[in-house]
Amino acid sequence: MTEPAQSTHPTQPNPEVPQEILRAVTSRVIDGEESAKVVLATILAGGHVLLEDVPGLGKTLMARSFAEVLGLTFRRIQFTPDLLPSDLTGATMYDQRTGEFTFHEGPVFTGLLLADEINRTPPKTQAALLEAMQERQVTTLGSVRALPDPFIVIATANPIENDGTFPLPEAQLDRFMTRIGLGYPSETSEARIVDQHLAGTSAAPLPALTDAAELRALRELARNVTVTPEIRDYALRLVRATREHKLVQLGASPRASIALVTVAQGLALIHGRDHVTPDDVRGCAVSVLVHRLVLRPELWSTGASARRVVDEVIAGVPTPEGLTG
Repeated sequence: MTEPAQSTHPTQPNPEVPQEILRAVTSRVIDGEESAKVVLATILAGGHVLLEDVPGLGKTLMARSFAEVLGLTFRRIQFTPDLLPSDLTGATMYDQRTGEFTFHEGPVFTGLLLADEINRTPPKTQAALLEAMQERQVTTLGSVRALPDPFIVIATANPIENDGTFPLPEAQLDRFMTRIGLGYPSETSEARIVDQHLAGTSAAPLPALTDAAELRALRELARNVTVTPEIRDYALRLVRATREHKLVQLGASPRASIALVTVAQGLALIHGRDHVTPDDVRGCAVSVLVHRLVLRPELWSTGASARRVVDEVIAGVPTPEGLTG
């Protein structure tokens, strides 16, 4: 594995860097500002992202763009039905010339991993990736090997196709801090995408605006963004309301409460603030909560959706008194 270059950035991170990163990514990913903002907030919160949408909407482009501007090593692995856990994590092999066992690192030993179509590989391989995501390490033959810091997974999934897929169980979906759908671009934006392709600029690499060391410092800066008791309680009420909704069989867990607050801290940092506002919480609530809900089985054929539940929860939980924005 190629080692990243030594950091040339100061110890103190530049709080304007997140906005610069966002501008760089959205200069390539047209009409993706809101999605990119939540992806970046998730990265600043130390989490992993699931991009779930139909093919051709820029999921791979989004992941590659973030790897470039963050100055991280990047690996992409296409998940297929015959992919083995060792294809992902690496394997220990016997070298006949030296008479020793040597570990060969898999693609998870990188700064940012694009796990393309994660729902096309069997549960055993999915579990190997999710274990690496959770523990930030892999274990082979009793040896524990730490993954790079930071280690970020951006996984993609196609929610439409069912043939040959292995849907992620709810417990594994919960390991992704956010799930984001990119959606179709507007007519104007789609014209810009075509023009960008015709001009040959869509594939031009983006400059690195930071590196692993400064990203770690930015994460620490995000952790220090103030969350008042009123904002904390507002986030908790949103999460708890999902458990009480009439359409929901299984609501969001306490892990969702932690994710909602920490991603909101990331959004506040992106917006240049040192405190979280209700808008920050609402701005990431759908992405944090929608994949953590299990609807009642009898409602599956009625058109009910987790997105509808979260929208109703956001509309129904009052903003803390005296707090706006």
